Amino acid sequence: MYERILIPLDGSELSETILPFAERIAGPLDAEVVLLGVVEPLSAMTGLATGPVGGVDALFLRQLGVKKYLIETARRLESKGLRARTALRLGMSAVEIVETAKAERADLIAMATHGRSGLRRTLLGSVAEAVLRAAPVPVLMFRMPAPTPAPVEAATR
Repeated sequence: MYERILIPLDGSELSETILPFAERIAGPLDAEVVLLGVVEPLSAMTGLATGPVGGVDALFLRQLGVKKYLIETARRLESKGLRARTALRLGMSAVEIVETAKAERADLIAMATHGRSGLRRTLLGSVAEAVLRAAPVPVLMFRMPAPTPAPVEAATR
């Protein structure tokens, strides 16, 4: 069924909420998990602010940080008996996720989403929506439920 599952991660707790679900799918199927980190290029404004050398150094340091994070996450999955490896891409997140799925011959993309809607999604864009529209394979999206507010009585004590 699934032999290779692509999991895009951005280093946030939210992006990692997909990992327990991916473990439940990948483990029994002995599917390989490919953890993807995408480093978006520095904007022109950032490049002007840091200068040409500083901008290149900053990009390189971001790539190193993402690579280290991916390796640590892969090791955590491997300690649970999963087959995991990493991929690092430079570019726009949605485009690189879709292109990596093709290049890696992934059978599934599994990712967490913020679940924004309306004006916030329009203004901020939606990586998840763009991936869903362009993905060459099924996409499993996990939306973290909003926290339940505490009862008024408990909050005032």
